[in-house]
Amino acid sequence: MPGSVARVAVRTLGCKVNRAESEAIAGAIVAAGVCVVAPDTEADVVVVNTCTVTGEADAKARKEVRRALDAPGRPAVVVTGCLAAIDPHELAHMGERVIVEADKSRVAGRVLALVAEAGRDRRTSTAAGARAPGVFRTRVDVKVQDGCDHRCAYCIVPDARGAPASVPLRDVIARVAALADSGVREVVLTGINLGRYADGVADLTELVAQVAATGIARVRLSSIEPLDLTDRLVTMLAATPAVMPHLHVPLQSGSDRILASMRRGYDSAAYAALVARARAAMPGLAVTTDVIAGFPGETEADHRTSLEFAGACGFARMHVFRYSLRKGTPAAAMACQVAPATRAARAGELRGLGAAMESGRAAGRVGEVADVLVERVEGQVAVGTSEDHLRVTFGSALARAGDVVRVVLTGWGAGGMRGEPLV
Repeated sequence: MPGSVARVAVRTLGCKVNRAESEAIAGAIVAAGVCVVAPDTEADVVVVNTCTVTGEADAKARKEVRRALDAPGRPAVVVTGCLAAIDPHELAHMGERVIVEADKSRVAGRVLALVAEAGRDRRTSTAAGARAPGVFRTRVDVKVQDGCDHRCAYCIVPDARGAPASVPLRDVIARVAALADSGVREVVLTGINLGRYADGVADLTELVAQVAATGIARVRLSSIEPLDLTDRLVTMLAATPAVMPHLHVPLQSGSDRILASMRRGYDSAAYAALVARARAAMPGLAVTTDVIAGFPGETEADHRTSLEFAGACGFARMHVFRYSLRKGTPAAAMACQVAPATRAARAGELRGLGAAMESGRAAGRVGEVADVLVERVEGQVAVGTSEDHLRVTFGSALARAGDVVRVVLTGWGAGGMRGEPLV
């Protein structure tokens, strides 16, 4: 009703870049005096930030738009993100209350216009559940790069995001310095293709070094493509105390035949050598990865080769995806599409291997000491993340979000590692 306090919910699908972009949208809305509530809270406007990396991602995005349209109060639904860039017309036809805005820089303005048209009050201070953006978190994703030109056979993202583009170094440094001043302890540098960072002044190696020099306690990279894991970058990472010993290096397949079909640009031997060099330079390095199960033309022999290679790599964690046909990609037109049931079965085997490697690594850490960044405290139980990206829970009456607590790792269970603070 006119005069009531406006409420906006922001729902995010997909990658860490989307998450960082949603935080920026939420921050601009809050700065304009409008209340941003939790994603599933009743709202006057719902922003859906979509992903389109696979056909399955498209389906999830459309389902999220329908869910927003069906929410109590019949909110306006502003749809942005990669699917909005690729298929705006289909989204626009999902309902009269759907507004498609592919340009994320304009989303906050569209939301504020909707609030104004409805005659809503912008008094965030009176709205239960109002929140500020990510600066109140202990860890924040900082977007430094967008776009990709790799053109992997299964990926539509270059069409949705365009060519590589980088946030100017001075803007990144100013953002990180402000976050550090506000109490944030860790930043995760994110990008669609982080290794392509180049603003005309600095490349990724120089960027990370300068981010660490701001005084922020911890720095992570969201993901780095194998061919971008250069010796120069690894040397700098190893020599910079603020950089955490964790790298996410997508593999996608352990079969050389499938890697070539995917157009990944490396083979399994090159990948293994890159990871080995990184581990030699950074003792205790945790390497996580992505693997696709059931890519077109993948035989049972290819799958077995991929399993064996992944097991030999000893990943700290594997994110396993069933191949999902994405219209408009070269892979969608390939012969020998793998049956859905076979894709699911192979993904299950890969996930089983990933779980075994993760638990084995965790068991090997029992009795060791870790510095844990506390992210939340529930009663007298603190939950946080170690330098090498282990989720750690420990009892403490004194810990607060943002503290870095040295703990002895005592065990591994469904909720992650357990620990005890060192006195």
